[in-house]
Amino acid sequence: MFYIAEAGRGIFITGMSRLRLLTFNIAHARGLSLHQGLRSAAQLRKNLISIARLIQRLDADIVALQEIDENSRWSGSFDHLAFLREHTGLAHTAFGINNRRTGRYHLNYGNAVLSKMPIVHTETVPFGAGKVGEKGFVFVELDMGREKRLPLFNIHMHHRSRPQRLRQTIRLMHYLDEQILNRSVHWSSPPILCGDFNNPSHWPDATSTLLGYFEQSNNYTLLPKTGRTFPSPMPARALDYVFLPQECQNPTAEIVSSLLSDHRPVLVEFALPYSL
Repeated sequence: MFYIAEAGRGIFITGMSRLRLLTFNIAHARGLSLHQGLRSAAQLRKNLISIARLIQRLDADIVALQEIDENSRWSGSFDHLAFLREHTGLAHTAFGINNRRTGRYHLNYGNAVLSKMPIVHTETVPFGAGKVGEKGFVFVELDMGREKRLPLFNIHMHHRSRPQRLRQTIRLMHYLDEQILNRSVHWSSPPILCGDFNNPSHWPDATSTLLGYFEQSNNYTLLPKTGRTFPSPMPARALDYVFLPQECQNPTAEIVSSLLSDHRPVLVEFALPYSL
């Protein structure tokens, strides 16, 4: 069987293992405030506790977070991922820091993954060399048992510039080529991609370019197929997505109603065959 064996939730069906993946841009834990610097450390912790409770309520096996701080002055100078690990009970984490700034106004933030399954490999790739506002992705491999790993990319792309997003997409595709060539023998399926793509329309932009890339070798599904995720009080744009390969069967997707960030989280559930 796969590593994730939970009684009571119905995670097993015949020959399959169900997984629940949540992707969520938590906006430095500021909630709906204009800036995290306007919130006290106590207010940030309170919002993170609410985020942790949401993760627990949704019973997510894997959580991909964007705009999460490791140690930033503007968001309380504490480790938000460690705080969430403590309050969600998800024991396995990986931090992908895209921005590092030392000195009096220190900043360290990027993307992160929490998981019920052990994380046996992680790599962080910033798209550039900026110390503030830099985007990038973290790549992890999750131990699924039977000597197989589930590859996952948690991605955050540029929010204003379409040319920037397309350049970032090309960088990501080159990285995917390398990983598929060198590591895919250990994988239970082709990579899952998720995150904040900041893509206000499918064509021609990052998501459509990635779908075209994957069509060369697999029949990927982009979820959610309908609905909007930003801004959370009255969503007008779809920015947050999950790319699932055809090996992830019978997928369902939900945009979760939440005001804990300016983005709404996306929850995807799917099945993986044991035989992979």
